[in-house]
Order: sequence, then C-alpha cells, then structure tokens
Amino acid sequence: MFGRFKGWLLAFACMLWVKSLRVKLRLPEGYAPGVVGIWHRDLLASCAAFRGSGMHILVSESSDGDLFARVARRLGYRVTRGSDSHGALNVRHLVRTLREGGLVGMALDGPRGPALQVKPGSLWLAEKAERPLWLVEARYGRHVRLKSWDNFVVPFPMTSIDIEIKYFCKEKRSDTSREKE
Repeated sequence: MFGRFKGWLLAFACMLWVKSLRVKLRLPEGYAPGVVGIWHRDLLASCAAFRGSGMHILVSESSDGDLFARVARRLGYRVTRGSDSHGALNVRHLVRTLREGGLVGMALDGPRGPALQVKPGSLWLAEKAERPLWLVEARYGRHVRLKSWDNFVVPFPMTSIDIEIKYFCKEKRSDTSREKE
C-alpha cells in the first residue's frame, strides 16, 4: 500500500516539476502530423513542450518507464508501452494514430541507446504511416547532465528551454529512390 502511494507522490512531484518548465516551441513551415523524434536525453524537455497535446507516445516497459508513463498520462499524453526490443508489436497502435492524423512521439535512440544513434523503429514507423519524421532539438537554461548512457538532461525547475522542431526525413521514399540505393 505504501509503495503505491510513494509511486503516486513521486509521479505527482515530477508532473509539477515538468509543468514549471518554461518552454518556447518553434515549429517549421509546413509542420504537419507525423512522428516527433527525440533523443532520450531530452525526454523531460520534450514532455514539457508537448503536454496537453494528446500526443501518442511509446514508453519503455521498464520500471523507469512506469514512472514516466504515469507522469505522461497526467500531462495529457496517450501512452503505449513497448520498445524496439520488447513489446514491438504495440507499435501498430502508433501507426493507427498517425493514419488518423495524430502526432506520435518516440525516442530515436530508444530506451537503452547507443546515444544519438537513430534506431530503425522511428524510420519504419514514419514510412509505414506515410508521415514525416521530425527531430526535436532542445537548448536549455539552467540544467545538469547525468552521467548515464545518454547524458540525460535534468532542467532546473522553472528554467527556460528553447525547442526547435526540424524536418528529419521524408514521409515515404518513392520506388525510384529505392532502386538507386
């Protein structure tokens, strides 16, 4: 019983902390629904940037993912649990969201890395749904970087974060471009 309350309290504190972040979001011309790819290190900033948007996100089935999923739901995200190595079949739910014109978010480098190396899942998802893949670039005010596999960024409460969305790849490759590869 106490463990469940402790988890709820931690999730509530994290939600308040994320809500305190002051995010300036810049979208490119031609921005349209698609896959919003983030680097795992920028998870908190991205969570703050898109809160309340109804974005559908893929969250790892790990214990850290349990906490993040709980916080994300409270911030208005639709959550599907899974990853490239476990629960990959759940990605079909994300394809459905994209085909219905919604936004989907996922970590480009997955839940375990290697850091800043794009895994095939996000590229596959964008191509399968015939939607663009966007990249989130975050610039932080006051923050610390953890000594973890991804150099996870922990922004200080109430700090400013500038987020720019950039075009990462086309919705769908044509048959002629496949022949050239």
